[in-house]
Amino acid sequence: MKIQESAENYLETILILSQRQPAVRSIDIATEMGFSKPSVSVAMKHLREADHITVDEDGHIKLTPSGLAIAAKIYERHTLISDVLVQLGVDPKVAAEDACRIEHVISSESFDAIKKHTKHA
Repeated sequence: MKIQESAENYLETILILSQRQPAVRSIDIATEMGFSKPSVSVAMKHLREADHITVDEDGHIKLTPSGLAIAAKIYERHTLISDVLVQLGVDPKVAAEDACRIEHVISSESFDAIKKHTKHA
């Protein structure tokens, strides 16, 4: 099932935050993404209903297996595309911004070809 680009961004952010800190809360996501807490709360509700995250009684957010799979896929695409663009001479900030857009629309076939070509397979 294809999910919205915004949902992919939220899941990727949860993954990144969970690698940096012991617990992830809505306020952490809002701060990281520059969004309002109410916007993040609505998004977390949708992700919870889609079974991509769980939220415990302390408000700690964790990725479910499906959420982790989506987040890991998007994060891999982001890092590899960003790295390739930097190697081609693109400014790292521009490369990261472009990778953030490309990661959501590139086909699996094209991404796999890039991975193979850059020996990241």
